[in-house]
Amino acid sequence: MAVIVSLEGVEAPAPRPLAVLAAFSAMLLTLTLAWAAFDDRLLSGSPVWAKPMKFALSFTVLFATLAWFERRLSPGWREGLILRGTVVVMAMAMLVEMGYMIVMAAQQQGSHFNLSTPFTTIMYRIMGAGAMLLTAGVAIFGIAVLRDGEADVTPSLRLGIGWGCLLTFVLTLVTAGYMSSQGTHVGVAAAGSSVLPLTGWSATVGDIRPAHFLALHAMQALPLAGLWFDRVGVAKSRMAWVAMLYAVLTMAVFAQALAGLPLLPL
Repeated sequence: MAVIVSLEGVEAPAPRPLAVLAAFSAMLLTLTLAWAAFDDRLLSGSPVWAKPMKFALSFTVLFATLAWFERRLSPGWREGLILRGTVVVMAMAMLVEMGYMIVMAAQQQGSHFNLSTPFTTIMYRIMGAGAMLLTAGVAIFGIAVLRDGEADVTPSLRLGIGWGCLLTFVLTLVTAGYMSSQGTHVGVAAAGSSVLPLTGWSATVGDIRPAHFLALHAMQALPLAGLWFDRVGVAKSRMAWVAMLYAVLTMAVFAQALAGLPLLPL
């Protein structure tokens, strides 16, 4: 394991790659927030830096969560080629996606669903492939926790991490795959129509983003449920119900959007 020497001369472990990625994503979030303070341009009615900010925040949460999972794995799994290679692939996907979004935002152009030129079409497809690799990486971490018999996890937490990561993978394929195939994440809304505060989700027509949000965050929601179950003494078998109900909720919100209904009408 790599080490660094502190000011007191005591060796300390070097930061893990996932922790570095989380910190780098947080730095990008800070930078985009700073740029937004001096750049009031709009893109499709939203601040031009809104999408890079949202994705930087999402990547910060993603890599911080995976770093927490990784710390609970045994050294054999933590240092194994599978997870190390997975982290490298996820880092490359993040760098390409964030780099392209930042460049396009600076030019006041959309990065997602932008098929206006051969270049933007290719980049959109590359981002789609990167998103697949990122969610597949989440699934690999979930499988690692389920299979690592020496992982530092309690019974319900193990299932929460494993099943949460797998649900994130499967449900994201459904929601994000549909958005990609349709070339949009929202139904036909009138210009200037109401949106939900902070999120920007449509409050007048069907919007896939709430279901996509639930899909992405199964990897946090189920582990939290597992932690609580272990703390209060709930049997780990109940985690199956939690996973099932979470999947049903996500698909219900997805079906609501397909029916043209907003999550919360305003």
